Amino acid sequence: MSTRDETLQIAVGDHTIAGTLIVPDTQMPGVLFLHGWGGSQAQSALRAREIAALGCACLTVDMRGHAQTVRQQATVTREDNLRDALAAYDTLAGEPVVDDRRIAVVGSSYGGYLATLLTTLRPVKWLALRAPALYKDSEWNEPKLALRKMQGLETYRRRALDPEDNRALRAAAAYRGDVLIVESGHDEIIPREVIQNYRNAYTQARSITYRMIEGADHGLTDPSCRSAYTTLLVSWITEMIATGLTNDAPAQKRKQDAMKAVAGAVAPPSKAPA
Repeated sequence: MSTRDETLQIAVGDHTIAGTLIVPDTQMPGVLFLHGWGGSQAQSALRAREIAALGCACLTVDMRGHAQTVRQQATVTREDNLRDALAAYDTLAGEPVVDDRRIAVVGSSYGGYLATLLTTLRPVKWLALRAPALYKDSEWNEPKLALRKMQGLETYRRRALDPEDNRALRAAAAYRGDVLIVESGHDEIIPREVIQNYRNAYTQARSITYRMIEGADHGLTDPSCRSAYTTLLVSWITEMIATGLTNDAPAQKRKQDAMKAVAGAVAPPSKAPA
């Protein structure tokens, strides 16, 4: 592992002594959490803390129309919230400690829909979707709150859809990272057809992991179901980080071998053994 040196002047009473702090020259993965419609960042706090303990920088946000800005809920649009997600992503990626090549986005329900769209606008290495929602492409700038009735979502979400039928599914079909899809066994909001549409769309993903939480409703109101999802998500993120480090190893070895080859080419020939 490479290191970097930081020169220090350490105060000792009225004097200073010189020091050099040698630290790993590494950055950590970043994880962005996007809550569902009617939710808040508080719902992700526990999971974010557990994942941060793995060595990740985690960012939770309250999108417009939620928490302190709930008064805007009647007027906020999908465009507004996608801009919120973009701004949050850019804030996370801009942190000096974050490796912007290793960013995960975790989205629940409406947040899963936005997270999917986000992958077409920013690089996302890992994508975790819990009960991702689906909406018609029309009425993009209409208030999100009005879409259920305006788009007849209960009927629409029970249709088998192809990527060319829906913007989010087109984004899924173009995505080449790793995907986790988690379904609730007793979801009263997102029917199984939506989950199947997403699963079918991720044809170019590097890997796709699907899990169902038996007995869970859409909001994970049962504490045991919330705990099961937390365990599942943390385990998947742990695996993805470990796999990413393993996948980087061959490239690092090739780089080291190349450096050795160059050194061997310029070094004087060694004497043959007597």
